[in-house]
Amino acid sequence: MKMKYILYLSLFLLCKGWTVWASAPSYTSYVNPWIGTGGHGHVFLGANVPFGFVQLGPTQHTRGWDWCSGYHISDSVLVGFSHTHLSGTGIGELGDVTILPVSHAGQRETSLSHANETVKPGYYAIKLSQPNVFVELTATRRVGFHRYTFGADNASGLLAINLKQGIGWDSMTDCRLTQENDTTLSGYRRSSGWAKDQQVFFVMRFSQPVDIQNPCDDTLTVVKMSDPSRPLLVKCALSAVSVDNARENMLAELPGWDFRQAVSAADAAWNEQLSKIDIDMEDSDQRTVFYTALYHTMTAPSVFCDVNGDYRGADGQVHHGEEANYTTLSLWDTYRAAHPLMTLIHPEMQPGIAATLLHIFEEQGKLPVWHLMGNETDCMVGNPGVPVLADLVLKGFVKDREAALTAMKTSAMLDERGMDLLKQYGYLPYDKDPTFETVAKGLEYALADGAIAAVARSMGRQEDYRYFHNRSLSYRQYFDPRTRFMRGRDSGGRFHEPFNPFGASHQHDDYTEGNAWQYTWLVPHDVHGLIRLFGGVGPFVDKLDSLFVISGDMGENASPDISGLIGQYAHGNEPSHHIIYMYNYAGQPYKAARLLRQTMDEMYRNDYDGLSGNEDVGQMSAWYVLSALGLYQVEPAGGKYIIGSPLCHRATIRVGNGKKFTVSTVGNSADHIYVQRAWLNGKPWRRSYIMYEDIMKGGVLELEMGPQPSTWATKNKDLP
Repeated sequence: MKMKYILYLSLFLLCKGWTVWASAPSYTSYVNPWIGTGGHGHVFLGANVPFGFVQLGPTQHTRGWDWCSGYHISDSVLVGFSHTHLSGTGIGELGDVTILPVSHAGQRETSLSHANETVKPGYYAIKLSQPNVFVELTATRRVGFHRYTFGADNASGLLAINLKQGIGWDSMTDCRLTQENDTTLSGYRRSSGWAKDQQVFFVMRFSQPVDIQNPCDDTLTVVKMSDPSRPLLVKCALSAVSVDNARENMLAELPGWDFRQAVSAADAAWNEQLSKIDIDMEDSDQRTVFYTALYHTMTAPSVFCDVNGDYRGADGQVHHGEEANYTTLSLWDTYRAAHPLMTLIHPEMQPGIAATLLHIFEEQGKLPVWHLMGNETDCMVGNPGVPVLADLVLKGFVKDREAALTAMKTSAMLDERGMDLLKQYGYLPYDKDPTFETVAKGLEYALADGAIAAVARSMGRQEDYRYFHNRSLSYRQYFDPRTRFMRGRDSGGRFHEPFNPFGASHQHDDYTEGNAWQYTWLVPHDVHGLIRLFGGVGPFVDKLDSLFVISGDMGENASPDISGLIGQYAHGNEPSHHIIYMYNYAGQPYKAARLLRQTMDEMYRNDYDGLSGNEDVGQMSAWYVLSALGLYQVEPAGGKYIIGSPLCHRATIRVGNGKKFTVSTVGNSADHIYVQRAWLNGKPWRRSYIMYEDIMKGGVLELEMGPQPSTWATKNKDLP
């Protein structure tokens, strides 16, 4: 009788136009935020919402490279709960506005037990013993929300607010804390580190009156609760612009004090974003790895504007934008997979990403390289902002294409970071560049130039197309036909000697976090041109086969980023990420299939040390998400997604405008990894790639899988 009533009620609600949710899946329950908190993953652990400015979580002492996010699973000392963190970077930074419950005014740290920690998307909790307090954290985009429940034996109810504390390179240069009334503090923190001039303004409100106990200076203030027997709730809103804007952010996003509702809202925000891909995997561990990877792709870019549209620009001035403005742009990493994934599942964000890139260009005179909190860090090599903007232009997300082309051309024609040498010699001679890494720089410049050429061609700008297309071929200058490696050359054209293709000397050789074996393949914009350089498909594939089996000593000065090795293929670092998919260009997608499955199985695990290298602001995880779906964009701009060997039985992707694209496999399993036949919307599909516009129309890509290689997509006309 009860079930019949529910059925009738559901039918009634549907007839009235109401939405009925029938046991909607909780995608957040599939996420394991602990993945990547060990090893070299460097992921953020704590409470945030997708792409939020606030990442509120535990901060430990910086004890070395593996504490770049402020937290590592091997550590058991806590210095507080900070409102900003980075996820997966190789440099430590941020850690703004830190709060620590303390037993006495002189306490600066406490111990933590990981057994007492609970974490899920949008929520973090821990039971501390010194003092005896249960800490819970959640967040909105711009506001951190704390709840402190002190034990009955704790009569002090003290919180230390530390504005000096930072993470990694971050060093406080100026700060101020003002008590506005007995429930409100406000102030700012200014610091220098990776971001040379970072500014954070805040407003902090308490659910009960507090009394300042230690007013000696602004860097550290201890406040005492009026009634420790009641839970203390703390709201801390941030802004990069002003205290008044922080106050407005709090009023807009978190006006009340309902902590449970805030946790529920954060969970709902994550569920909404994670549900953009509904996937059926082989086992529960694979599903956990997949949704955790998807979760990790949404920590950044972080929104970097206030609710009123104000933001602090790259010129240090306050600006106002109509689109959302973003920061934490790790572009050297993320142009490869994270941004191509975003264009599929977050199309609504892309106008804001494009506007951000163009604003940064207007404010600093070039597109961003690695942008953090309104600061250009110039970290890593090449012009990585160019392929991201070019991809957005070619995919239709940029209204003012002329402005975009101007930004890309201007950025590529500067005389900084070796580009003067490129214009003079047609390549970067190692004897003229005192900063080393000329092969890596040159190859990155070439692929960025290829992206500019593609945009110019799409706009009918033939002169620009010819110039940048010709410059995109400069990768040929580094190719040594005798050794068949990309090598450094001097200003006289001679290759760098002595030469060891395995050798890697961090920041002191011709490569960036890699060696000749890894960098020889960094020509994603002209794979067929690279094949011709090798002398054809046969020699190219022979060398590519060797990459995955050969071993050698990289030397004691090799970068720790060179990790996740299969032979000399280094999945733990981004320059290798496209390489496996090059087999499709050579007409041998079946060779890619085996290596893709091996990489997904071995380099991603449901474990603390579950990543083979730094998360790198979503790139490492984006590779897995796309590869598990069976799709990967090799060419940096244009939207050509290579078909690989999907892990899923079925995956439905919400691509925007109410449309869905489904990847469906038949006979897929751990040993049925090779595509036998394919259909797109019921029609035979013989190409080993699919274009962005075809995906965004919605539809079904069906792949029949088998245990043996097939002839599918091996003919020249079917290659990417």
